[in-house]
Amino acid sequence: MNTILAIIAVICGVVGCIGCIVPILPGVLLSYIGYICLYFVSGVEVSMLWLIIFGVLTLIVTALDYILPAYMTKRFGGTKAGEWGATIGVVAGIFFGPLGVIVAPFVGAMVGELIHDSRDTQRALKSGWGSFVSFLVGTGIKLAVSLWITFDIGHKVWDICKSSIENWF
Repeated sequence: MNTILAIIAVICGVVGCIGCIVPILPGVLLSYIGYICLYFVSGVEVSMLWLIIFGVLTLIVTALDYILPAYMTKRFGGTKAGEWGATIGVVAGIFFGPLGVIVAPFVGAMVGELIHDSRDTQRALKSGWGSFVSFLVGTGIKLAVSLWITFDIGHKVWDICKSSIENWF
């Protein structure tokens, strides 16, 4: 059972890192699930403190995925209409696959701005750009956290494998 859990932990970590780039997969969450699997492998020291820290980071990063588009839209000069458009775009984008998750907040922010003021296309583009920048920033943060978790998984699994090989000889 230890071997199976260790393999699942590594697979979840790696697929989680991929999921940070491919929007359909819940990247950081998968990496964290891998870390939880590792917690139940006997002979591996996973402290409760790190389990909690990675859990909190997973929750924060997941929440940021929904909050960042509206925030960045505002930072790039968007109005409330642009923020709402970006937020609606985030939710709507889920139904259109990976490209939808990237494009829908951008389009939503632009449409929101154009509804607010149809003549201000410059603001609409700038607002949409802010939403796209949020995707890039969010992806970077998710990838950093997921890699951190996955490297910890890999290090701990490597230690188990190394000690097992040493015991054979």
